[in-house]
Amino acid sequence: MTKEISTEVKLAYVGGGSLNWAHVLMADLIHDGTISGEIRLYDLDIAAAERNAVIGNRLSRAHGVDIRYVVSSTLQDALTGTDFVVISILPGSFDDMAHDIELPRVAGIRQAVGDTVGPGGFVRAMRAIPAMAEIAHAIQKYSPKAFVCNLTNPMSVLTGTLYAVFPEIRAWGECHEVTKLRHIIAWLANQKGKGKAVGFRDVQMNVLGINHFTFVDRATVDGEDFLPEYLAFAASHMEKGWREVPLDPANEYHRYFEDMNRVKFDLSARFGIAAAAGDRHLAEFLPMNWYLANVEDWGFGLTPVEFRNRERLEKQAAAKKVDMSGETPILQPASEEALVGQIKALTKGDVLVVNANMPNRGQMDGFAPGTIVETNVMFSGLGIQPIFAGRLPAAVEALVKPHAERQTALVRAVLEGDVEALEGLFLTDPLVRYLPPEKASSLLRSMVTATANRLPEKLRTLTN
Repeated sequence: MTKEISTEVKLAYVGGGSLNWAHVLMADLIHDGTISGEIRLYDLDIAAAERNAVIGNRLSRAHGVDIRYVVSSTLQDALTGTDFVVISILPGSFDDMAHDIELPRVAGIRQAVGDTVGPGGFVRAMRAIPAMAEIAHAIQKYSPKAFVCNLTNPMSVLTGTLYAVFPEIRAWGECHEVTKLRHIIAWLANQKGKGKAVGFRDVQMNVLGINHFTFVDRATVDGEDFLPEYLAFAASHMEKGWREVPLDPANEYHRYFEDMNRVKFDLSARFGIAAAAGDRHLAEFLPMNWYLANVEDWGFGLTPVEFRNRERLEKQAAAKKVDMSGETPILQPASEEALVGQIKALTKGDVLVVNANMPNRGQMDGFAPGTIVETNVMFSGLGIQPIFAGRLPAAVEALVKPHAERQTALVRAVLEGDVEALEGLFLTDPLVRYLPPEKASSLLRSMVTATANRLPEKLRTLTN
């Protein structure tokens, strides 16, 4: 069998000290084995980027791949002459995120994640949009032809920021949440007996919505329509939920990141269309009394920032140990992420169709042009091209569209420093509407005060 010829790429990784996504990319590049080139790691924490360069280069040498990791001290150095840019940054710190969760909790608002919508997602966006705008300006100046993958939440808002600053950018927002539904449908296909093992990549779905609030109105395996079967399965398991692998209550990751699919099943039974994202995310787009007021009954948990911080410290300690020991790091298993496949399609001329977040160019009916929507996108030698998805059912569109419009307006308000618009937008979020207006305004001001050192001065007038 002839070995596939490697493609040489230059890739800038903004947030290159990442302990999660950067390590996932390192492993996936090795498992794929057909891409070579230079990965430039840029991070405000240069020591973290340096550790990742050491780990990446040791992995490359140990597994015989020609991928070289270097540390860039400036965005200009990282971006100049690159083919791809990956953005994976933490907007602020885990201490900031703790305020994003705790202050609303004290006010009576529960959040499962707090990074996309609701009060936590809103204030996180206020921190992140100026940083993403700076990155977009740098891409426009130093690598305007590069393909840009954003991995950072809030996904819709930050992908929208890239396009608001640099309209000609070739960017998309990458999210794996829809994969959860693909796995369930693959399981159903395997129970039916397709004559071969069906994997999640064998499931073709038509995706509509916005990031973390996604829906599917067609799902096929080998051309056979599995959506009716899935909807019947969801309705029959709505009361108790279902997982292929049972939840382990002793496993912290299971408690804080996994779910019983009850929210997904309930929405599917309610509206006759498959809800696609994980329950923790879906719940935050809806009023408190739908799911978040009784998360224990719905089979998902609230992810504590303390756990995230502890996990980060453990990963930092492990990375330092590998760095100092001189040992070859353990190679992670191949992930289910699409990024390496997207890079190959864009450079080798293959065709890959997968969901991604991009400005609406007609791929979703009912949403204004330029709104960041999540649909299928074709990656190929022709670039990144959204695929027409159609329109959400009217009842679902009525839930999704206000979020999309709020996200577009939020980007504009932060970039323009329009604090009056920000306060009005905050009060219209479904979770925030749970509070009286005066209490909601007070909550916004206390949250902004807690994170004021991360915000541009023009937004600090919202402090107490």
